[in-house]
Amino acid sequence: MSGNPPDANELRQGMTVRIVQSDQNVKSEDKEPLVGEVGTVVGEDPEGPEVELKSGVVGHVREVVTDE
Repeated sequence: MSGNPPDANELRQGMTVRIVQSDQNVKSEDKEPLVGEVGTVVGEDPEGPEVELKSGVVGHVREVVTDE
């Protein structure tokens, strides 16, 4: 995973991102981030932009997933 999360203004609906849910330790490497499509960008947060995925899960973006 990359070191710095993207800014909220870089995110768009439908982008695929990795998030960590708010009840998880954002800095923890033990938890596997969830991957999903952005439904709504909730706002900027020091722990990473907060988004709601199309699945309804809310969390902080760790990185944008790109096709490799």
